[in-house]
Amino acid sequence: MRPTASILHLDLDAFFASVEQRDKPSLRGKAVIVGGIGQRGVVSTASYEARRFGVRSAMSMAEARSRCPHAAFLSGRFDAYREASSLVMGRLRQLSPAVEPLSLDEAFVDLAAGEDFDPQAVPDLVDELRRDVTRLTDGLTASVGVATSKLMAKIASEIEKPDGSFIVAPGTERDLLGPMPVTAIAGVGPATAARLHHVGINRVADVWRHSQAELVDLLGQASGTSLHRLSRGIDDRDVSSHRENKSVSTEDTFETDIVDRGELGLICDALARRTAGRLRKAGLSGRTVTLKVRYHDFSTHTRSITLAAPTDQPRLIMETSRRLLDATDTLGGLRLLGVGVSGLADWVQDDLFTQDAPELAEPEPDAPRTPADPPRAQEWSPGMDVHHAEHGDGWVWGRGLGLVTVRFETRHTPVGPVRTLRADDPDLVPGHRESVSAPAGTVEE
Repeated sequence: MRPTASILHLDLDAFFASVEQRDKPSLRGKAVIVGGIGQRGVVSTASYEARRFGVRSAMSMAEARSRCPHAAFLSGRFDAYREASSLVMGRLRQLSPAVEPLSLDEAFVDLAAGEDFDPQAVPDLVDELRRDVTRLTDGLTASVGVATSKLMAKIASEIEKPDGSFIVAPGTERDLLGPMPVTAIAGVGPATAARLHHVGINRVADVWRHSQAELVDLLGQASGTSLHRLSRGIDDRDVSSHRENKSVSTEDTFETDIVDRGELGLICDALARRTAGRLRKAGLSGRTVTLKVRYHDFSTHTRSITLAAPTDQPRLIMETSRRLLDATDTLGGLRLLGVGVSGLADWVQDDLFTQDAPELAEPEPDAPRTPADPPRAQEWSPGMDVHHAEHGDGWVWGRGLGLVTVRFETRHTPVGPVRTLRADDPDLVPGHRESVSAPAGTVEE
């Protein structure tokens, strides 16, 4: 355990939804839900306005629509999210070289690894950091926690959320943890909590009445030992900056192009199992599962899904990569298939006793098209940026019956007008004016 509160956890508030509200003036202060728009879609992020109606991450989109039918339902713009995330991560690296991104919207920082670290200056440092995040991202907010460990810093960032901060003074960890629900401990999901509740463990303090041996007998060696330690605030994990942007992956190149989906599915399963095996051998887990495909013309595309928590489970990685394969056009045949996992961590946050895979976010969009090759009608996604030769920059509000509805506004304009256009309008192209002329290239991640 560290002697000072020097581990910082930053979490951008309702990140995807907040970026959409920032970039779409007509949605500011209104309910926004980002996630999969299809029948099997799930909520990735809901704005705080939507959360008041009970909408939450990992909820089915169908239930979200029933709870909050007046919300704006958007499919997501990962380029915009990555851009904002990059600005925030760059600011964190000014504090310390030891930065461990967990996802686009959250990261740990070891402040003591920075130059001239002063524990007494942490409150001022946190206030300045939060102001800078808002300034750099043009309006986004962050919640920040600082403590002696990763566990406590992450818990602290939730206490004054949204747009707040909390610093856990060394020596007060147990006082803070004791009254909290046992689900505050990393790795304790609903199913595990149900087992704990069955033996009278509802709060973290209840765990203290049980020995490590009893918890191991109830939950198994790894989870029982982890809960025994973490419930007491004992967490000596380092901030692992070296894992950023790294991944574990497996891929195969075929002698002849494969068209049969059944065969591709079996290959995908095998690749997922091998990738999971490599993760476990390295003692790692990851949040983002990526499917890589190469077509007969050597063009290479990737699609990704980000899970709610890190995993090394073969079954979950297989199911996720299969979902990505199902969403991929393979009619022309594939010459290469690969499965990778990124967003790596040195612990697994899956719920040990959960039998069903957690709900997943919609796959990221495939490779962008050029202005000369506008999307087909079904490819206009709600929320995506577009440019029209006559009306300017805007975003897709909806689509259907061969039409696409666009609101013409951007982050830097007032609320704009709504116009309905033909989905095959040659003057309508993806991206805003400054980006639609960018050269198209192979998408490889």
